[in-house]
Amino acid sequence: QVQLVESGGELVQAGGSLRLSCAASGRTFRDYVMGWFRQAPGKEREFVAAISGSALNTDYADSVKGRFTIFRDNDKNAVYLRMNSLKPEDTAGYYCAAAYSATRYSTKRRSNEFGSWGQGTQVTVSS
Repeated sequence: QVQLVESGGELVQAGGSLRLSCAASGRTFRDYVMGWFRQAPGKEREFVAAISGSALNTDYADSVKGRFTIFRDNDKNAVYLRMNSLKPEDTAGYYCAAAYSATRYSTKRRSNEFGSWGQGTQVTVSS
């Protein structure tokens, strides 16, 4: 299993930018699809973005496509989420997640495919 610790969430004005970070433990980081999910109060947790173990493939929710970028540094066992043009509706707790994959080229987006989760970091976007 992978241990995950997120950081970088804060209060930001609409239109601003943030970069979330997720540090992972373990020696086989490349074997894991890494994902970001978010959950707002009273709402279901939703998929935001995912990246394959090789970093060659990414996937985004339609609501963030073109504004958010997921990337990873396999040498540092870290995954990041760059968020631009933030909107109040992006306000949520953001969670990093890891899913083991037999291939380093696929991505996943269903939360039940991810076996390891971080504690979350809060992003609040003011209007």
